This record gives sequence, structure tokens and C-alpha cells, in this order.
Amino acid sequence: MTTPLTYWRQRLLQLDQLLCATAPLWRPQPFKLHRPEWCNEYPELSEALLALDDQQLQHLNNDPLALSDWIGRYLPQISPLNLLCRLPERQPAEYCPPGNRFFDGIPGRKRTQIEAFARSIGPVQSPLLEWCGGKGHLGRLLGRSWQQPVTTLEWNADLCHIGAQQARRFGIPQHFRVIDLLQPGLQLDGTAQHAIALHACGELHRTLEQVAIHQNLAALDIVPCCYAFGVEQQYQPRTEGLSLQLSRDDLRLAVTETVTAGQREVLIRDREMAWKLGFVELRNRVLGSKTYQSMKPVNKAWLQLSFSGFCHKLAEREQLQLPAETVWAAFEASGWQRYNEVMRLSLLRNSFRRAIELWLVLDLVADLEAHDYRVELGTFCDRSVTPRNIMLSARKETVYGI
Repeated sequence: MTTPLTYWRQRLLQLDQLLCATAPLWRPQPFKLHRPEWCNEYPELSEALLALDDQQLQHLNNDPLALSDWIGRYLPQISPLNLLCRLPERQPAEYCPPGNRFFDGIPGRKRTQIEAFARSIGPVQSPLLEWCGGKGHLGRLLGRSWQQPVTTLEWNADLCHIGAQQARRFGIPQHFRVIDLLQPGLQLDGTAQHAIALHACGELHRTLEQVAIHQNLAALDIVPCCYAFGVEQQYQPRTEGLSLQLSRDDLRLAVTETVTAGQREVLIRDREMAWKLGFVELRNRVLGSKTYQSMKPVNKAWLQLSFSGFCHKLAEREQLQLPAETVWAAFEASGWQRYNEVMRLSLLRNSFRRAIELWLVLDLVADLEAHDYRVELGTFCDRSVTPRNIMLSARKETVYGI
């Protein structure tokens, strides 16, 4: 007898089909291609993107809903994708905030995130297991709120030491364990635990999901992040029947959206991209090639040099002989022109970020449901606090009697 599809699995399969059908739109990277093939297929869209002024570009970059609506004028076939990406807001749970002293040493944005997390889970009926917990801020807050002991797992011994001091200061029964969470055959102490993880990167949150299943953890609340971490080439789905194949580059697309960078960081990021593109133009001219060649990460200190100094550093690393008569101003200008084009053409690719992220999360959801967990999914905070705002909450049916 065929098992009926759950709501989330059905949505996963619909996303899977749409992302496969639209892959020629979101997979090509304008940074690597002067003009992706879709520019020829949809010339009106291409022209409209390239005609955007800086203010319009910034608005669409900062507002995913506005971007989806704008792209939908030219590609109405992607409107079902936008509907599939909608998630409910998590309903606030019981939470009594402590005084400000409790949050000493916690940056403001981090505090906002952990308090939003604390408002979005409950009830907590089992000892807490904080995964990849750093100094244990989240575990300490939830342990206080729900009067539960906390075990914080973290590989950095210095962070564990600081966290243990803070726990003693506020009388929280919080134990820190220095451990590599990606070690093969990881075993935890007991199963009646409620695991929590805020922005555990890639393989860390995927490992926690597997540990929860294999060791029958009572409950699980995670906010995934950095999906490419731990994937060497190709993502391996948990769910049978999926057609989409995601490379490491595809996974990076899911988390390219940022809302927390300061103005200085943005300026440095923009300069790095423009100078890289200028160097690519120069390298192609020297080599007589139009084929993009991958580039290793750039030493950030090189961005403090002149454009010519930056290029010489890259050329030295790549063992490339640059012409003595190079007109540096021309290639730098070319880089900035390409940067402006790339930023605009990339808007189409960016409009698929949430769909890819949700596909990845739903793959975990379907796996948990297949192992007798009841799963809820929703946003735990506004994207201005963090764009990685999807919370997955799973409860073991045999434990919670649901």
C-alpha cells in the first residue's frame, strides 16, 4: 500500500519539479559568463535588468518579494515557485526575558536572534542538547526559561571555558563538552533530549538530523545555515524520488543574500568583485581566451593595494606574465562595467535563492517524517534580523504521544 504524501513532502516534490524545469535560468552564473543563454531567450528581461538604475538595483536586492514580483512580470511561469516558498510565522511560545545583565557580552543582533529562537519553541520537556553551541548563549537562555539542564557541544575549548564561567555566574546547570561533531560514529549520552541548533553550518545541521533519527532524540529545533559546508561536489538528498541535483556552487546560491553587512564591508565586497572581473578581462586578453577559469579566494590585504598591485599579486600566484604596457585604468574600468552588469543579471538567479534553500530544508523534513517525527516549519524572525530564518521543529511521536 502506498503511503499518502504529507503536506511538506508534497511541497518538496512540487519544488523539485519547478526547480528542475527552471534550472537554465538560475544555474548559469553571470560572473562567469558575459551573457547567459537566457538573455537570448528572454531579451526583454535581459534589457530591463541591464537598464535598472542603482536605486532600483538596491531595492530589488534588498526586498525578495519585490524582486519576485518584478521578475514575474517577464516570467509569469515562475509565480507558482513564489507561492511554494511562503512559510508561516512561528507562533510565540511562553518566554519570560531575563534582565539585560544576562546578555552581557552578546552582540545585539545575536541577542535578537537567540531571543527570537526562544520565543518560537516550546514546551521544552526534556534536557537540552545544544549543538555546535559556541559559548552556549542559546542553551543558557532556554535552560533558564524551561528549567532544564543543558549540555552544550562545541569543538572550541576556549569558547566552552568562557561559556561555563557564564553559566556558573547565573546558576544555570549547563555542562560543556569539547567534541568534534563531525567525527564518524558519534554517540551521545541518552535519547530523551531536546536538541537545539541556531545556524549550524551545512554538514553540522545535517549530522544533527541524522543523529536525532538514529538515536531517537525526543525533539529537535534547528535553524539551518551555510548549506555548502561539508559538500565536496554534489549534495546527496535524503528523500527518494527527487530529480534535482545540486552542486556545491548551487548550494552557495542559497545563502548569498546578506542583510547584516556594514557599509565598509559592502564597499570592500564590491571592489573585490569589480577588480576580479577586471583581472579576468586582462587574463583573457593575455591568454587569448574567452573561457572562464576558476579563481582561488583572494587575500583581502591585496584589496588595499592599487588595482595594478592587486593584478600583479594574482598574476604572480597564477604564474601569469603581464604585459609591461598594460593600460591599468582601462581594465579597471572594464571590471567595474562588468560588475554593474553582473549585479543586474544576477537578480534573476537570486530570485531562486529561497526556493533552493527551502528544497534543502524540506529534504530534511521529509526524512524526519519518514522516521516518525511530526515536523513544523516556519520563520522564527524577520529577514532583517537574519535571512537564514527558517526554523525546523520536530517531535518524536512515540515520546510526545502525537
